[in-house]
Amino acid sequence: MALPKLNTVTYDLTLPSTGQKLEYRPFLVKEQKALMIAQESGDDKQIEKAFAQIINDCVIDEVNPYELPMFDVEYIFLRVRGKSVGEKVKLNVVCPDDEKTRVDVEVNLEEVDVQMEKDHTSTIELSNDVSMVMRYPCLKDMIGFDDGGQITNIFSMIKRCIHEVRQGEKVFNKVDMSEKELDEFVDSMSSDNFDAVTNFFNTMPKLIHVVEVTNPKTKKKNEVPIEGLQSFFV
Repeated sequence: MALPKLNTVTYDLTLPSTGQKLEYRPFLVKEQKALMIAQESGDDKQIEKAFAQIINDCVIDEVNPYELPMFDVEYIFLRVRGKSVGEKVKLNVVCPDDEKTRVDVEVNLEEVDVQMEKDHTSTIELSNDVSMVMRYPCLKDMIGFDDGGQITNIFSMIKRCIHEVRQGEKVFNKVDMSEKELDEFVDSMSSDNFDAVTNFFNTMPKLIHVVEVTNPKTKKKNEVPIEGLQSFFV
């Protein structure tokens, strides 16, 4: 006699990057086990693969996790994680006023959202007639990203995230650019251009939640931003 099948409840979320509605379910024991093994390994590639597999398995609608911006991946995973093992987590944070006293806080994962700075833009003006349109780093961009040094990685990510270059009415698509052309184009940027590109990455949407804590030693209230998926792991 076959064992009974367990019914799984589903939920809805809105994808931060596009506003698309997605249906998802909590992860199962087999998926939680795969994630725990990946985290225990400390291997970033294995962790990224586990994230992708969980999104593939748990999101009912068709979606390619490797094509999603990282903040979408983090948002989906946090929602799945909340419905799977509990929406409230206890975190230990450092009080900013003395930068050493730690306090426990409870965070409701349902209240954690993707935030974008007001003046953020994906179009970067490089000169009077040349501009560059960027896309957000995706999960696929993380593959092999740490193979070089810090400077190499920075320039590699810039090249990966160039979507197109515009000169007047001309549009140069990334798919038509050779690696040599990309290298020469990035190397020809001015310091101001590079600062503008850096600002794009610094201000792009990110998973962040601000909590208010009181330092038990100084009695001072502090606002502490909790940022990035790893910050919500317990």
